[in-house]
Amino acid sequence: MRLGSHMSIAGGLYKALERGHDLACETIQIFTKNASRWKAKGLILSDAEKFKRVMIKTGIKPVVAHDSYLINLASPDQGTCKKSIEALKDELDRADLLEIPYLVIHPGSHVGQGEKEGLLRISAALNQIHLDLPDNRVRILLETTAGQGTNLGHRFEHLALLMNMARQKERLGICLDTCHIFAAGYDIRTKQTYDETMDKFDQTIGLENLFVIHLNDSKKKLGSQIDRHEHIGRGFIGKEGFELILNDPRLAHLPGILETPKEKDLDGVDMDVINLKVLSELRPH
Repeated sequence: MRLGSHMSIAGGLYKALERGHDLACETIQIFTKNASRWKAKGLILSDAEKFKRVMIKTGIKPVVAHDSYLINLASPDQGTCKKSIEALKDELDRADLLEIPYLVIHPGSHVGQGEKEGLLRISAALNQIHLDLPDNRVRILLETTAGQGTNLGHRFEHLALLMNMARQKERLGICLDTCHIFAAGYDIRTKQTYDETMDKFDQTIGLENLFVIHLNDSKKKLGSQIDRHEHIGRGFIGKEGFELILNDPRLAHLPGILETPKEKDLDGVDMDVINLKVLSELRPH
């Protein structure tokens, strides 16, 4: 499994690649714009070309994009839903221009309207987006969620339903977040529970639809439905869960990306470096 982390694009998109390379990342995830704003300036072609040159130079692949936190395809508010669709189309266009193969999105929040209604709204939005962007090459990856509030995607059945309702299934996939599934009640701490969870995933969604893994330990207990990421081996999942993932031959071809807190330890060492070292040592040698 290629390992990396989410990197900042401050100072230019290509800077994320340079930062990742400095930390020995083999893959990275980025926002292609400010994640807390609906709109951004259009990408300048020269900036996109520079990004692609640095991507080749560093050998980092794949680069994964993550969408804005504002987007909610399940919103019952017509204005928010329309803005979300347009914003996601813009994100897909940006990723396509940068030759990024995957865009990770949170499925959405039904805001009290119920799971069925929310899932139907997400499905309709995704089908509309694919219809509007017939030539876009970016695969949308639906991320597993922790189950906070009215967020959808915390049950494998939610994601399976969205995949099944897609008119262009080949343009969708899944991003599995270890902290999120643990918080949602899927245990991966022992060989037995890991096998049970992954078998459930395979039977419900299909491992062939899994394209990216977010490697995050959890600050909260199993089934808490609270999304709080912790450094690898320092949370309630523990090292064994990550060792099982990293030694699962079915997942060996996937990128594993950290979204752990951006901070330094008491000696001033970047925690990304420490987390990547821990994960690298858990890989088969």
